[in-house]
Amino acid sequence: MSAWPEYTTHNAREKRSAMVTLTESAANEIQRFMEEQKVEEGTVLRMAVTGGGCSGLQYTLGFQNDYDENEDARYEHHGVTVVTRKKMALHLDGTTIDFHDGPAGRGFAIDNPNAPKGGGCPGCGGH
Repeated sequence: MSAWPEYTTHNAREKRSAMVTLTESAANEIQRFMEEQKVEEGTVLRMAVTGGGCSGLQYTLGFQNDYDENEDARYEHHGVTVVTRKKMALHLDGTTIDFHDGPAGRGFAIDNPNAPKGGGCPGCGGH
């Protein structure tokens, strides 16, 4: 069994290892939110990454009704479609999006093995 779920690209139907993984917990929360907000069918979750911030990378998650198969990578996990720009693939390879709901708080957690370790800003002390 592969460590990474496989996905099928929209246009070529070739199988590859997924670069972005959505856990079942995260998928359930996204589906709950989409149902609650009555998001229209066919909406996808877009993940973007930019430089900056204390960790060196900042992430955004948002909903979008379409994607460009020439520009975007598309992943399917637990009934949720995640898209991101193909040019970000190097920065997101192996990234996992999870959702936590417990005493320490409630929210999404993004684990990116490619993110700089120890903080990216001067004097932050590697928090």
